Amino acid sequence: MEVFAVVLSLGFCELCGGISRTTSSAIGVCSRCLRNYGEKSLEIARRAHRSYRESLGLPLAVPKQEGTTCRICVNECSISEDSPGFCGFWIKKNGVLNPITSDPSVGLVLWYYDPHPTNCVAGPVCPANTSRGYPHYTRFRGVEVGYYNLAVFYIACNLNCLFCQNWEHKTILSEDRLRARYRKTVDELVKEALNRRVTCVCYFGGDPTPQIAHALAASRKILAKKDPGEVKRICWETNGLENPVIMKQMAELSLVSGGIVKIDWKAWSPEIYEALTGVDGRKAVERLKTNVKLVADLAKERGEPPPLVVSTLLVPGYVDEYEVSRIAEYVASVDSKTPLVLLAFHPDNVLRDLPPTSKKHAEAARREALRAGLREVYVGNVWLLGNYY
Repeated sequence: MEVFAVVLSLGFCELCGGISRTTSSAIGVCSRCLRNYGEKSLEIARRAHRSYRESLGLPLAVPKQEGTTCRICVNECSISEDSPGFCGFWIKKNGVLNPITSDPSVGLVLWYYDPHPTNCVAGPVCPANTSRGYPHYTRFRGVEVGYYNLAVFYIACNLNCLFCQNWEHKTILSEDRLRARYRKTVDELVKEALNRRVTCVCYFGGDPTPQIAHALAASRKILAKKDPGEVKRICWETNGLENPVIMKQMAELSLVSGGIVKIDWKAWSPEIYEALTGVDGRKAVERLKTNVKLVADLAKERGEPPPLVVSTLLVPGYVDEYEVSRIAEYVASVDSKTPLVLLAFHPDNVLRDLPPTSKKHAEAARREALRAGLREVYVGNVWLLGNYY
C-alpha cells in the first residue's frame, strides 16, 4: 500500500476572502464564487493555467488566431503557421496541420504489461476482474490471473488539468531529445498487443484524443490479426471531448471486442470545469453530453459487460455533491444502467494544496448519484480516503 504524508493547509479565495482547507490558493477562488461570479472568477483561475503552460512552452490558452482549424476535439484550435495547438501535438507547417512526429503512423507513446486484476477505472465491471461478458468477452470465470492489460499511454492531452497525476508527459513534448525515446509506429504497438497473454488493450494518457489516428489504426489491425476466438478487448480512458465522429469509431471498436469506453467527466458547472482544466467549460460539458449519449445509445446493442463507464474525480471543495448529482442525473436520463465510478483525489501537480478526498465526501457523493437514478455507483482509490475535512 502506498504511504504518503498529508499536509493540511488553508486556501484563500480572492473574491470572497474565505479561508478553507478545500479552497486552493493555486486556483485562487472557491467553488461558490466560481458558480456565482462566472467570468470574474475565471479571470483569477486562468492565471494558474497560463503560468503553468508558459513554463512548459505550450500555448497559454486554446489558440483562436487566423489559421487552420483542427476538428479532432471540442477545442477546435485555429492554428497559425509554425505554431502548435493546445495539445502541443499538432503543428501547422507549410499551411498544413501535421503531428509533431511528422508522420501519423508514428506516435509519442509508451506501453507496459499490467497484470490482471488491474486498478482500471472500470475495474468494478471489467470482464478481466468480474467475468461479466463471459463467455464471449472473457474465457475465464473469475479474474484473468496470468494475463495482462497492455496499458498504452499517449503523450499529449487536450486539457490542462491542474491536478493531473501524469503531468510529466507534458515536459516530453517540449524536448526533442525526450520525444525521440517515445516515437513508436502503429505496427510496433500491434506486435505487442498480439501477445497471447494480452486480453485488454487500454489507451490512456495524457489522453488518446490528440493521437487518435494512431490508436484507431492500431486497434483495427489488432482485431484483424488476432487469432479466431482470442480475446482482445479495446478500451479507452478519455476526457470525452472528441469530435463525435471520432467517438463513434472508438465506441464501435470497444463494442465488437468486449471493451469499455471510460469517459472522465470532470465537472458539471462550466466554471468549475474550466477552473480545473483550462478549457471552455460550456463547450466541454455540451460535448460530454453528446458523446455520453452517443456511446450509451450504441451500448444498448451489446449488454454485458457495460460498454460505457463514466468516472468523476472528487476534487475536494470543487467537485462536490452538487457536481456529482448533476452529472449523475444526466447520465441516468440517458441510461440508468451506465456505471459511475467516483475516484478519490490525491494532491499532485499544481493542486498540491488540497487534501485527499474525505470518506464522508465520497459517501455523500455516492448517495447523490444513486438518488439521481443510477443503478451502479462505485468508489475508486478507496485507500486514499481519510478524515481530512
